[in-house]
Amino acid sequence: MGLVIAGCSKQTEKVPPSGKPVVYTVNYPLAYFAERIAGSKVEVVFPHMEGDPAFWEPTPEQIAEFQDADLILLNGASYAKWVLKVSLPQARLVDTSTAFKDRLIVIDGAATHSHGPGGAHAHGDIAFTTWLDPHLALQQAVAIRDAFSKHWQMDAADFQALEKELLEFDAQLETAFGEFEDQPLLGSHPIYQYLTRRYNLNMESVHWEPDEAPDAEMWSELNDILGAHPAKLMLWEAEPLADTKAKLEEKGVQSMVFDPCGNRPVAGDFISVMNANIHNLE
Repeated sequence: MGLVIAGCSKQTEKVPPSGKPVVYTVNYPLAYFAERIAGSKVEVVFPHMEGDPAFWEPTPEQIAEFQDADLILLNGASYAKWVLKVSLPQARLVDTSTAFKDRLIVIDGAATHSHGPGGAHAHGDIAFTTWLDPHLALQQAVAIRDAFSKHWQMDAADFQALEKELLEFDAQLETAFGEFEDQPLLGSHPIYQYLTRRYNLNMESVHWEPDEAPDAEMWSELNDILGAHPAKLMLWEAEPLADTKAKLEEKGVQSMVFDPCGNRPVAGDFISVMNANIHNLE
């Protein structure tokens, strides 16, 4: 597919009303890390969007806003494929997963399915929820810190506080998942690959949405999985439908929310959502 080129970016930097440098991000975790690292020195913008930011398609006006940003933070790992279809200023792109590109997880046999505002999509041939491994999340934060430090004066204490929280989060998850040992687990969606690898989980995933009732074929597929992988717990991105939850319980499978927090939460922030995930595990 050829590149779809959006309108050319202005050569002169756009100065926001605040007078601060402007940084755009493609997902909420990167925005949160950037806000923590920069404090009030930088205006961090994560555009409002419905659904999963990984499959978001910006309007021409939104593309122009990205083009005018002082820096654009990318997740890498095949995340936000729209960035490959438009003309963005290469010198201002920061791929936060570059340092661990040799540790990205390749997905075999990725399936295409449809849900939410993003419509039909495939989860690609590379797993992209990198930040669910706190060690990789920390490397992404380091990439942001280093990119910011090249342009603006940063307070080291701000990064150190974030680093401390991510490492504490990792230790808590290690303890929580340690209780499961080799217990078979289910993922409602193929988004937990980095979590699975980091904590050595025994997980199989389906393609279920929390707000959609699984059809007969999906239940049949689950029965086949349970025959060889007798899981008693399924991790969900969000609270599933009551009927779905009840039917799973009839099969001896409990449901638990482990929110990847790719989009900005309605309440709280990245750390509070991750703390809620840990609480759900305990």
